[in-house]
Amino acid sequence: MTLLKSLKLSAAFVAAIATSAAVLSAEARELRGWNIHVEDYPVSHGMEAFVKEVSEKSNGEITGKVFHGGVLGSQPDAIEQTRLGVIDFGVFSLGPMGQVVPEANVVSLPFIFKSVPQMYELMDGEAGAALSKGLEAKGIVALGYYDAGARSFYTSVKSIQEPEDLTGMKIRVMNNDLFVGMVDSMGGNATPMAFAEVYQAIKTGVVDGAENNPPSYESTNHFEVAKFYSLTEHLIIPECLCMSKKTFDALTPEQQDIVREAGRNSTALQRELWQKREAASMAKVEEGGVAVNKVEDKAAFQAAMAPVYDAFLAQNPDLVDLVDLFRNAQ
Repeated sequence: MTLLKSLKLSAAFVAAIATSAAVLSAEARELRGWNIHVEDYPVSHGMEAFVKEVSEKSNGEITGKVFHGGVLGSQPDAIEQTRLGVIDFGVFSLGPMGQVVPEANVVSLPFIFKSVPQMYELMDGEAGAALSKGLEAKGIVALGYYDAGARSFYTSVKSIQEPEDLTGMKIRVMNNDLFVGMVDSMGGNATPMAFAEVYQAIKTGVVDGAENNPPSYESTNHFEVAKFYSLTEHLIIPECLCMSKKTFDALTPEQQDIVREAGRNSTALQRELWQKREAASMAKVEEGGVAVNKVEDKAAFQAAMAPVYDAFLAQNPDLVDLVDLFRNAQ
C-alpha cells in the first residue's frame, strides 16, 4: 500500500468517526422541564421519575433536567414557551391552561367530577383523550394527568352542610369567573384575592373562609384561623404532564413510545404520592383541632350550579358535547 493511499484511508476513517460522533451528538438531547412546585412535592417526584425512566430506556439518548420552583418563569409564560418548543415539558394546572386551550376549561366546572377516583377513570379514558386532542391542536402533547386533589371549603364561622350555609359568607376564590359564579350561586359572596393574602384576611375577618385542597390548607397554616373544613370536593382540577409537540415530533417513533410509557408510569407514581401527602395533611389538621365534615350527598350543591353551567355553555357552545361526555359518565 502506498503512503498516499494509506493517508487517504486514514483520513476517511477519521472522517467516518467524526461523522458518527456528530450524528450521535445530534440525536442525543437534554430536555428542559418546568415545574412550579418545590423539589420535595409529589409533582416534583413524579417529574424526576419521568426524566430518569426516559434516560434509562433511551440509553441516554434523551436526558432531562427539571427546573423546580418556577425558575423558568410564570405558569402562563411557561405554557406558551412549551407550545413554542422553548421549554420541552412541564406539569401545568388545567385551570390556567384554559386560557390557551378552551377544552381545558371543562374540568374547571364545579362538580364536573363526582370523586377523585372518577377523575382518574375519566382522564385516563375517552374524556381525557378528547381533552388531549384539544391540547395537541394547540401544540401540547399530554403524557398523563396528575392528581392535584379536591378543593373544599374551610371557614372560620361554621361548617358547610348545604349550599344555603354559605349564604352571606365572604369566600376567597381564585380570580376566575367560573369560581365567582360557583360561590355566588350558593348565596355566598365570592371574593377574588391573592393566595398569599388569605391567612391574614381570614384572621382579621376580611373574608370568612376560602377553599382549597388539604395539603394547601395545611401547609399554609390556614387551618389555624379557619377551624371548619367541609369536604364538598366541588373542584377537582387535574394537572397535565405535558410535552411540547415540537419536541415530541422531533423524536423517533421508538423514543415517542418510551416517552409515553414513562408518562403513564410517572402519573401512577405521582397519584400514589399525592394520596399519601393528602392523608398526612388531613391527619395534621385534625390534630390541630379542625372540625372536619365530609359532604356525602352533593346533589343540592350540584343543582345549585345550573346557572354556572348555563352561562358557560352559552359562551362555549362548541364544548357542549365534551361537557356532556364528562357529566354523563357514571
